[in-house]
Amino acid sequence: MLAPKTKRNISRILPFGVIWLFLGWIILFIQEAATQGENINPSSTITLTPVVFVFASIAVTLVGLVVGSIEVLWLGNLFSKKSFTLKIGYKVVFYTLFLLGVILITYPIAAALELQVTPFDRRVFNKFSNFLSSMDFVSTMVSVSFSLFISLFYSEISENVGHGVLMNFFTGKYHRPVEEKRIFLFSDMKSSTTIAEKLGHIKYFELLREYYSDFSDAIVRYSGEVYQYVGDEIVISWEYKDGIEDNNCINCFFAMKEALAKKADRYAATFGVVPTFKAALHVGKVTTGEIGALKKEIIFTGDVLNTTARIQGLCNIYNVDILVSEDLIKVLPLGNKFQVSALGTTELKGKEEKMELYTIPC
Repeated sequence: MLAPKTKRNISRILPFGVIWLFLGWIILFIQEAATQGENINPSSTITLTPVVFVFASIAVTLVGLVVGSIEVLWLGNLFSKKSFTLKIGYKVVFYTLFLLGVILITYPIAAALELQVTPFDRRVFNKFSNFLSSMDFVSTMVSVSFSLFISLFYSEISENVGHGVLMNFFTGKYHRPVEEKRIFLFSDMKSSTTIAEKLGHIKYFELLREYYSDFSDAIVRYSGEVYQYVGDEIVISWEYKDGIEDNNCINCFFAMKEALAKKADRYAATFGVVPTFKAALHVGKVTTGEIGALKKEIIFTGDVLNTTARIQGLCNIYNVDILVSEDLIKVLPLGNKFQVSALGTTELKGKEEKMELYTIPC
């Protein structure tokens, strides 16, 4: 079974292949329509035979997947702190050189398929030489660069709005409101006001950026989805099955703690403080759907959100880093992995019924 991080990477890479294949077909259709299916420059242009079409489709899909893999696994992180415009610019330069190499490899193969000879045949070499000095080469580079730009633009939009959110918009999953059961984790930085006053606005913002970034791996590893960043608070959500499986929601909390602990020296050296946080977890039904006219979002509404926020506010009173509702404790397969301590029943602000709360020592 694939790990959540691997599944996420695959789901982010696959759209690159789809985009490249779809755009490749459109470009081929336009070229064929413009020439009415006739090869008007056979000395440099490859005739679109069925075999060449199949090869071209496979080739552009594989190139798209390779570009997606490079983007997701390497370049995306390398330029993560650059502005949107600079990131696109740097990547276009890098990928243009990369794709130039791809053309130098794939063209001779396609020409060999058309001529039904080996790629090392002199006729292939002559045709390739003519191609490099023709407008067909320029046209191909423009087409490839366009496909590259569209796929990179998709990647940046996906990263900014969230891959899961973008896919939900495309599929229309929440176009009509649906009721579903979800688990929520509300996390809040301790002493954030004091830290902000000590660091100043700019430095504090830089700390928040590092702080949230260090949570990313834990959230992905345990199948979580970031719902909102609100100041120094992060709201993480799971579909019920994903959050319950292998205690993902609880494991995520401790992995986030561990991530900060590992970077403690870096925080102390850079900011003079080491941030810590407290969190609450609860489960319940929400209504999920698209909302907004000027700016669309997928939001959750339901009592579970208010209740989780109220529970999180009690962490200081109980002097603990994590509070878990009885509703969630009952359905988690905790086994002997975690030591759960009951804190008794408490009355939540604005709630009539009292709730039993638990904590899990670090």
